[in-house]
Amino acid sequence: MTTHATPGVRREDATGTPPRRPTRVPAERYYSTAFAQLETERMWPRVWQVACTVDHVAEPGDYFEYRCGPYSVLIVRDDDGTLRAFQNVCRHRGNSLCAGSGTGLRELRCGYHGWTWDLAGKLTRVPNRKGFGALPLADLPLFTVRVDTWERLVFVNLDLSAPSLADYLEAVPSDIAWLGLGDFRCYATMTVDVDANWKTIADGFSETYHIQTLHPELHRCMDDVHAPQVIWGHTGKSEQLYGVPSPRLKQSLTDAEVWDAYVCTQGALMGVAENTPFPGGRPVMDEIAHHIRAFAAGRGVDVSWASTDQLMRLHQYNVFPNLTVLANADHLTVMCSRPGADPDHGELVMMLWMRMPAGAPRGTPADIRLAADQAEPGLVLTQDISVLAGLQRGLHQPGLTHLTLSAEERRVINLHRNLDRYLDLPEHERIRGGDTGAGSA
Repeated sequence: MTTHATPGVRREDATGTPPRRPTRVPAERYYSTAFAQLETERMWPRVWQVACTVDHVAEPGDYFEYRCGPYSVLIVRDDDGTLRAFQNVCRHRGNSLCAGSGTGLRELRCGYHGWTWDLAGKLTRVPNRKGFGALPLADLPLFTVRVDTWERLVFVNLDLSAPSLADYLEAVPSDIAWLGLGDFRCYATMTVDVDANWKTIADGFSETYHIQTLHPELHRCMDDVHAPQVIWGHTGKSEQLYGVPSPRLKQSLTDAEVWDAYVCTQGALMGVAENTPFPGGRPVMDEIAHHIRAFAAGRGVDVSWASTDQLMRLHQYNVFPNLTVLANADHLTVMCSRPGADPDHGELVMMLWMRMPAGAPRGTPADIRLAADQAEPGLVLTQDISVLAGLQRGLHQPGLTHLTLSAEERRVINLHRNLDRYLDLPEHERIRGGDTGAGSA
């Protein structure tokens, strides 16, 4: 048997200092129509949300419609190359101006009565204008939405007085700056329709507590114990080292067994097919890192600068309310969850990226939409998706008045603390217990 050292590991565990008692979160937050309405009125219009990538709107005339609940935002690249965003509504009778995404847009013309704006949002034409009497065109521009970018991600915010995106992201950009996110290109987005609330979806990507049960294969090649977490405010982070078995496992694993588990769950990240035997000759973590470097080199990418730790340690960032960024030196996946037609439905959006060589041509990502039972985005994510509908049903059961959360689930707790604040909930409706010691257990 092999003893698996974890060089450079920060020995803080995922739990940290235990609280005096668990945190209790009202279960109805996940299915209540009234609570969802509060989110729609008080939270969604005030937060920065990732909408698309810069490659969706790279050239003048490119456009992308972003929807979140009842809100629709139209993102366009205007004739001067400026990125703009508007509420997707005609100021005559409220018709939506555009749907989906595309290229070659020259103007924004309402398909109902023909009112027309230029790509900078200026009203340029009103058919039969004299019928309106005095109607200065300058008085009716499109409603502006704030738009900004972080690396190759495009964010929007309906609140014109909200903090800047840079302030909202807090320490995340500086913490991940070493990675060079701008060198990645998004090749596809996958939207999965799920029978679950958007928070039910988001919670699954905000803790590692479930790894030992839901992901037994991953548990054999990932340290879910020494997984330090930090909370900054709107944002939080966890780290997990791959290429080592979980310290929770009672039996020792050979390097070959760890290799098999990694290939089963993450083999695509190093270009190795399932059932490829362990080559040997190096410790398993170094062997995996070697294959990752070779896989990158095969597509013209040099990651020789990255240490084995930088290739094997996953950095998982959460940005309130619904964004997760998973990254290491040669891997990037961006995920977000969004509300569906009612509180029991939502969608999981996965943006899939690949590090590309300098000067690689730009391509527009393929956008795919699937039902939950059709989506198979790899073993681990498919396992994550498979439990969501059952979770949502369970939350409705009358005996479950509250979720009971541990410090290991602190990023889930942080989401609810931010909800408390954005929704301005009365004290008796806020989460209880945990680190604050507020309320009763």
